[in-house]
Amino acid sequence: MSATAPPATPDKAPSAADERLLRVSPLRRLMGRPELGSVVGAVAVFLFFSVVADSFLQASSFSTVLYAASTIGIMAVPVALLMIGGEFDLSAGVLVTSSALISSMFSYQMTANVWVGVGVSLLVTLTVGVFNGFMLTRTKLPSFIITLGTFLMLTGLNLGFTKLISGTVSTKSISDMEGFASAKEVFASEWTVGDVTFKVTVLWWFVLIALATWILLRTRFGNWIFAVGGGADAARAVGVPVQRTKIGLYMGVAFAAWVSGQHLLFSFDVVQSGEGVGNELTYIIAAVIGGCLITGGYGSAIGSAIGAFIFGMTSKGIVYAEWNPDWFKFFLGAMLLLATLLNAWVRKRAEATR
Repeated sequence: MSATAPPATPDKAPSAADERLLRVSPLRRLMGRPELGSVVGAVAVFLFFSVVADSFLQASSFSTVLYAASTIGIMAVPVALLMIGGEFDLSAGVLVTSSALISSMFSYQMTANVWVGVGVSLLVTLTVGVFNGFMLTRTKLPSFIITLGTFLMLTGLNLGFTKLISGTVSTKSISDMEGFASAKEVFASEWTVGDVTFKVTVLWWFVLIALATWILLRTRFGNWIFAVGGGADAARAVGVPVQRTKIGLYMGVAFAAWVSGQHLLFSFDVVQSGEGVGNELTYIIAAVIGGCLITGGYGSAIGSAIGAFIFGMTSKGIVYAEWNPDWFKFFLGAMLLLATLLNAWVRKRAEATR
């Protein structure tokens, strides 16, 4: 005699389907994007200055805004990745200047091809990135302390070495040296489309945005970044190489600082050793406006780009509106607070709808 299994009853069925198999509506996916708040802010800033500044909508004005955004955005992209990984870099601003100073002074003092100085600068700049990441992971000190120390050391080295070698606070001109013209084409050239002139930094910026987005969304290293930002100990427990990931993130910031430093050098030929102080906060602000959380584990490269674009629109929009530029810091602080509140609201809404 064979036994027959009883029919399945509703109380025996799974209580809920696997969430990975659930279909998510486009609106819900949109609400979960970290850059949503920055997009809303960018539209608001654009409409505001379109009304109050007559010249804001001109093509030439857009080119200027895009250039201002790109000089911030080149650094904001890797800084955003670093923040997603749960860390800061307060030395990023002066590292840009250090990179330019090394290229200029090495080329001038060694009477070498300018490209030799550019190569040496890349090696030294990446070494600073490795130093930040290594000290962070080995000492377990907060990145705020580690990079603040690097910031102070680089500030002193920039001024001390420039005075020691050049006798002044600025470098000597290298515009007549071999390789300068070709290096300028790579780092500080421009091209014209119709009546609008674009700087090559815009191209560098777009390439970095695409590369960073691909890394975050399509690679294992991108998963590691989110994992270490969400919790380094938990990430380490599941096999994520936390030390390598954080060192790699700091090297990414260093590479972008090298690119920005070369643009600074080949745009103006000479470099002031005191430049760059305070810019690190601008990069962080752009990343936060773009949706990155201070606590790590959340954000996007595209959001940081939008944050940099908001920065560019605001800085130039105030000029086109013929306002006192002293108001710029006020607007920047207000945008930071509003963007942080909006991002927090968007994230809560996204979590509530899951």
